[in-house]
Amino acid sequence: MIRTRFAPSPTGYAHVGNIRTALFAYLVARHAGGKFILRLEDTDKNREVDGADDYILNAVKVLGMPYDEGPDIGGPHAPYRQSQRLETYRVWADKLIASGRAYADPLTAEEIQKFRDEANAAKKPFLYRNHRPTTFDAPADWYGQAALRFRSDPQAYQWHDEVMGDLSAGPEVIDDFVLIKSDGYPTYNFAHVVDDAEMECTHIIRGQEFLPSVPNYLNLYAALDLTPPIMATVPHILNEAGNKKLGKRDGAKDALEYLRDGYLLEALINFIASLGWNDGTEQEIFSLDELIAKFSLERVQKSGARFDEKRLAWMNGQWIKRLDLGELHARTVGCSEGKVVSGQPPNFWGPAGQGASAERQREVLSVVVDRLKTLADLPALSEYFFARPEPNWTMVDENKQLQKIPGPDRLLLLQTAATELAKIESVDWQAENLQNKLNELLEQTNSKPPILFGLIRFALTWAPFSPGLPETCVLLGRDETLARLDIASNQIGK
Repeated sequence: MIRTRFAPSPTGYAHVGNIRTALFAYLVARHAGGKFILRLEDTDKNREVDGADDYILNAVKVLGMPYDEGPDIGGPHAPYRQSQRLETYRVWADKLIASGRAYADPLTAEEIQKFRDEANAAKKPFLYRNHRPTTFDAPADWYGQAALRFRSDPQAYQWHDEVMGDLSAGPEVIDDFVLIKSDGYPTYNFAHVVDDAEMECTHIIRGQEFLPSVPNYLNLYAALDLTPPIMATVPHILNEAGNKKLGKRDGAKDALEYLRDGYLLEALINFIASLGWNDGTEQEIFSLDELIAKFSLERVQKSGARFDEKRLAWMNGQWIKRLDLGELHARTVGCSEGKVVSGQPPNFWGPAGQGASAERQREVLSVVVDRLKTLADLPALSEYFFARPEPNWTMVDENKQLQKIPGPDRLLLLQTAATELAKIESVDWQAENLQNKLNELLEQTNSKPPILFGLIRFALTWAPFSPGLPETCVLLGRDETLARLDIASNQIGK
């Protein structure tokens, strides 16, 4: 059975790079009908952030990747926190000591730094094995007293990576690394090898930054008489310009923050999966079920994947249009199918919109949906339907088309529009009739759509973006439409 794992450190939030690694591991397991494991690698106590462990566990669940074994649900290889597995690492370390493949580090930090400085001055790579002791043993009380180092056996390696292909490295990159620190906690280099073996992980998917360490891992696997798992190295996620690894300033933020910013879960997962993977077709929109059915490591690219937030926004817009009106409305008020949507705010409507009925909200949503890129756009696109906005003539004065129109001409256009629209009775106040009347107004005033329609649109909404003018008038209703036109006209007159 294929068994994959996601093994984050609780040193902060789960950013996009972390979640992509988790998602790829999840998809590999689900595609094969295997198991997906979550393990917390919490041995670096100096960098650990309070509450980060629970936050990560919640984030993986919220993002739609339920795991089969983990710290909070247990499993056949519990515990799933490395800080609770210290005795396990000690047993494996003793095996290495007994076979002469591990020894207590006799050097102080100052001595090691001195050797490192000498190597740098000579422009040579620093290798600890060049300064290893002549005898290899460890006192009976070494645990918690001294660091334990691996006695490497430098040799050339060739291995296959499911993403990067056939790789190789010479003996010069292999060194004596620390297995267990003097505080009794294992290093990542040792603990993950032991845990992956005991938890029967078949596939190890991790970021490109770990690639240079693989020869050392292979050396350790051999010393422990373990068969290495299948390895897959995913490339870096790059910034939007594609010239460096994605950082916090470029968008490497908490993955759940995207949900709070109004992105749909479906769009976020779709986008993250596409960072370095495609199925070989022109398809761009994938449901989670489609991703599970089509995903394979062979289709993951070797080069870095550019993080394009504009593409994420486009993809989110596509997913918004895919939802039926009832489900979309449920998402805007923080629930889905009667359940609270974890990770997102309870409500995306503006202050006035939140006070409206669900029926009225759905009416407005049906008109603005085509312009929504994120749910966070909702107040700007809808608030004026629920409350009369304050006029903002600066918007008119800064408009490239309308700034050329003098005040008296603006007044005449608005007054004419109000007079003609008032001829439509309430019973006939429908989009088709309104569109016909607006077209007649263009001829009557000898005006152009950007000028006439733009001026009316500002007078009704005072918003930079709004739905089609007939649909806006229908939603506002006859009386409110005419009232807002009169208010704008009176202000120009004064």
